[in-house]
Amino acid sequence: MIFETVKSKGIAHKSYFIGSNGSAAVIDPRRDCDVYLEIAERNNLKIEYIFETHRNEDYTIGSIELREIVNAEVYHGSNLDFTYGTPAYEGDKFQLGSIELEIIDTPGHTDESISITVTDKDVSEDVYLIFTGDALFAGETGRVDLYGALEKKRLAENLYNSIFHKILPLGDHVILCPAHGAGSVCGADIREQELTTIGYEVRNTPILSYSQDEFIENKINEKLYYPPYFDKMVDINLKGPDLICRLPELKVLKVSEVKQLKENGVQIIDVRKPTSYGGGHMPQILSIWKDGAPAYAGWMLNYQDPIIIVDEDGESIDEVRRYLVRLGYDNIYGYLGGGFSKWYMHAEPIEKLDLWSVQELRENQGDESIFLLDVRKITDWEAGYIKDAHHIYLGYLKDRLDQVPRNKKIVIYCDAGNKSTIAGSILLRNGYTDVVTVLGSMDAWRKAGYPEIKP
Repeated sequence: MIFETVKSKGIAHKSYFIGSNGSAAVIDPRRDCDVYLEIAERNNLKIEYIFETHRNEDYTIGSIELREIVNAEVYHGSNLDFTYGTPAYEGDKFQLGSIELEIIDTPGHTDESISITVTDKDVSEDVYLIFTGDALFAGETGRVDLYGALEKKRLAENLYNSIFHKILPLGDHVILCPAHGAGSVCGADIREQELTTIGYEVRNTPILSYSQDEFIENKINEKLYYPPYFDKMVDINLKGPDLICRLPELKVLKVSEVKQLKENGVQIIDVRKPTSYGGGHMPQILSIWKDGAPAYAGWMLNYQDPIIIVDEDGESIDEVRRYLVRLGYDNIYGYLGGGFSKWYMHAEPIEKLDLWSVQELRENQGDESIFLLDVRKITDWEAGYIKDAHHIYLGYLKDRLDQVPRNKKIVIYCDAGNKSTIAGSILLRNGYTDVVTVLGSMDAWRKAGYPEIKP
């Protein structure tokens, strides 16, 4: 048996390639699907099946893209009317040489969610591993809020039944293969763990020891964010995204071209490190550090206006392009050739974002001329915050500027300083002139032994 996990950074997505005796299947492929073709060619396998465990809301599915190349059928759960592919029903079986894949309906995260068991018939009739989609992760279970507050209870009940009556009874030995790892927005607190089993999760995931009522209550009361790009993903993953056939070719732009496009309302993102952005950047452009693009581009960028990327020297462009394509951004236009240095070498104006250490924040703590802003998730805030801080989650900041005074110095912190730089760039773009971000932010504050408020 050939088995490989394909990870997509930022969204913490996991897709899977499994094959035997010349045939293979891909589970939950990403849109830039060249990696699956490489695995198939390397192992002399033909991709026969493509499975979607559910309609994904956090990235653009690559099923149609992959189908176009390998001519394999796409299968997904039967409880949603997709405009492409074939419904798969509980009990349906698919053969890959000696490997048998079987569909299990596991609704809860979404109504059409399925899991797929794997049995190696040459070895045993026992289930060997299971692809659980967004039903069960390492250390966590799937979110149940995607249909709105009124549907949470029903979905939580369905998820409980799917996990406790269908997945866990398969046996402690079964290897668990979820669709996401730590950092994903599809679960409240997914554990950072490469491999796990059903038995390990039963013993080490607290919610799996809950009664049904406790489980449902816990899921209903989870505090999770719903990024605006989710609606876009839900729509295009139901209809099927447009074919791209290959990654888009990006225009290499001169400084004069970027200046002209900037005047015409394009979206420009600076993907350099926060310290680099703070030291100097093009005026009025958004900072989203490279590895933060998968998590925060969907909060900050629209799907209509062209996107231009600015990095240090051009080495980050391909990676950022892939991140954006996975989120359905087909409006990526180009990048500043030669990176930010080309901008200032052309004597173009630059803007700065002031940077503080945690020691400077401590020295100025209590100063009434400062508005201290915490842009972390609400769950992080509730675990502890700095005295006198005000909380606005980063994703909501651009819509809540009325809560941020313009007559004070705005000092921003987050977990480590990356997200606070995005926040700082939002404020600068909206006319704030006295903005500071804290390097190291809460992580460094705690390491320095400084006090925090515990709600």
